[in-house]
Amino acid sequence: MSTRQHYLPHLQIQFPNQDSSLFSLQKSLNSLSFSLLTSPQRRRLRIRRMAVIGALRIPTTPMTTMTTLNSPIGRRPSCGNMVGGERIWFPRRKEKMWSVYSSPMAVSDSKNSQTCLDPDASRSVLGIILGGGAGTRLYPLTKKRAKPAVPLGANYRLIDIPVSNCLNSNISKIYVLTQFNSASLNRHLSRAYASNMGGYKNEGFVEVLAAQQSPENPNWFQGTADAVRQYLWLFEEHNVLEFLVLAGDHLYRMDYEKFIQAHRETDADITVAALPMDEKRATAFGLMKIDEEGRITEFAEKPKGEQLKAMKVDTTILGLDDERAKEMPYIASMGIYVVSKDVMLDLLRDRFPGANDFGSEVIPGATSIGLRVQAYLYDGYWEDIGTIEAFYNANLGITKKPVPDFSFYDRSAPIYTQPRYLPPSKMLDADITDSVIGEGCVIKNCKIHHSVIGLRSCISEGAIIEDTLLMGADYYETDADRRLLAAKGSVPIGIGKSSHIKRAIIDKNARIGENVKIINSENVQEAARETDGYFIKSGIVTIIKDALIPNIKAHKTGKLVDHSLSEIGES
Repeated sequence: MSTRQHYLPHLQIQFPNQDSSLFSLQKSLNSLSFSLLTSPQRRRLRIRRMAVIGALRIPTTPMTTMTTLNSPIGRRPSCGNMVGGERIWFPRRKEKMWSVYSSPMAVSDSKNSQTCLDPDASRSVLGIILGGGAGTRLYPLTKKRAKPAVPLGANYRLIDIPVSNCLNSNISKIYVLTQFNSASLNRHLSRAYASNMGGYKNEGFVEVLAAQQSPENPNWFQGTADAVRQYLWLFEEHNVLEFLVLAGDHLYRMDYEKFIQAHRETDADITVAALPMDEKRATAFGLMKIDEEGRITEFAEKPKGEQLKAMKVDTTILGLDDERAKEMPYIASMGIYVVSKDVMLDLLRDRFPGANDFGSEVIPGATSIGLRVQAYLYDGYWEDIGTIEAFYNANLGITKKPVPDFSFYDRSAPIYTQPRYLPPSKMLDADITDSVIGEGCVIKNCKIHHSVIGLRSCISEGAIIEDTLLMGADYYETDADRRLLAAKGSVPIGIGKSSHIKRAIIDKNARIGENVKIINSENVQEAARETDGYFIKSGIVTIIKDALIPNIKAHKTGKLVDHSLSEIGES
C-alpha cells in the first residue's frame, strides 16, 4: 500500500492515502502541542525520538536513553515538546548533526534536516563577514580588488559563498567589513543583493562597511577583532541574540542554523567551527584541544615546532576512524564563530579592549577567563582561499570527476551571484573535456582540457588551454572595436589564435595575442615580472588583470620570430 510522508513542526505522522480523516487529528494535535508549550521550553529543547508507522503513539514517559554520536562534542540539537506534562520525542532522519557533510554530487540536496531555532535566525542573528587584509598572498589577483571580490568558479566571486550560506540559513542581515580596494566588491554586492533582500519591511540587507577614521579611533582596522570593535556601535543597535562572524575567502557549504542551534543547546558564550587537520597545513591555523563535552580547553594560533606537537590530539574523539585520525591529528579552527551579543560587547570593550585578532587573542583569552567556548565539528569540504596555489586548486577542483571537490549544483543550498543576463555560451567546432564553461563565452575551433573558463571569455581558433583558470572579461568588445585594435597593431580581449596556455591563471580583461605560449617550461617557482604582465607563484603563472601580451609573429615555416614572450617562465 502506497503511503505519503508529512513533516510537521512537532509531529511526524505516516498514514495511508485513503484515510484522509486523520488530517483533522493531525492538525488538532499540532495546535495543542504548540498551545501547551512555553517559550522557555521551546528554547530548552532536547533530543526527540518517536517511532510512528501507520498510527500515532505517544510515550507515557520521557526517553531516558538517547542516541549519541561517535563525536562527543556537546549535546545534540533537538526539537522535543511537552504535551500534558510529558516530553514527546519525535523521529528525525539519522545523520551526524555535528558532522555537517554537504554532498558534492553532481546534483544534490544537502539540506536534508530541519532546525527549530526560537527565535528564528532571520530575527535573532546578525551576520558579519570579514573581508580580510590586503591579500598580499593572493597578489596580483588583489591588485585592483578586495579579496572577497576575486572571481571564482567561472560565474561567481568569493563573497558569494558566505553570503549564500547566510541566505540559505535564513540569515538576511549581513555586513561585510573591508578596507582594501573595495570598489568592485561594493559594485558586485549592490548589483547582486541590494534589490531583493529587504521585502516590504526592509528587514534584510547585505551592506559593505569600509574602514574609516573617527575621533574615537583614528586608525584603520588592525585585525579581525578590531574591525568588529570599530563597528560595535552599529552592531549593538540590532535586536539580535548572536553575532555570526565569518571569513570572506573560504570555499565551503554550511548550514549555519545548525551551528547556531548547537551554540544555544550547549549554553555557549562562543562557538568555534572546527575541522580535523593534517600536520602539513596545521601551522597555518588556530589549533585547539577539547574535553569530552566539546568545550575548548586550550587554543594556540598558528603554532610551530614543539608548540605544534603539543597540540596533537586523538581525533577519534571527533568520530574519525583510526586511519583518518592518524592522518589528521589536529583540530583546527575555521575562523568562523557564533558569539552571544552581550559576550561580544563585554569581550571587545571591557575584557580585551586592546585585542586586535579573534584567533590569536580573543578566543584564547575567553578560554583563559573561564567562558564557555565550544567547538562545533564540520567535516565537509572546506578550503581557505588564502594563496595563489589554494585558489588555483580550489577552482580546478570543481572540474574533478566523477565527484567535484565543491559542487555549485545543490538545489537546496544554491550559490547566488549577480544576475548578468548573458547569452548562452557558444562553442564552434571546439574540443572541450573535463572543463567548466561560464556564461556568455565564444569559443572557436580550439582545444580546452581540465580548465575553468570564466564569463564572456573569447577564445580564438587553434588555441590550446590546459589546466588553466580563465577569469573572462567584464565587457564585450564589438567587431568594430576588434578591427580598430587590429589596425593599430594591438590585441583584443581574450585568447589569440594558435596560443597555448598551460597551468596558469588569466585574470579578467587580459589580452593574449596570437601564437603566444604561456608555459612554465623551466618550472620556475617564484617570479615577479609585473612590468611584463605576469607573476609566478608556486609554479603557477598568473597574468595580471588588463595585461597585454602582444602577438608573436611567425615565419612561413611556423617558427617564432620573437621569443621574448613565447615561453613565459623562461629565464
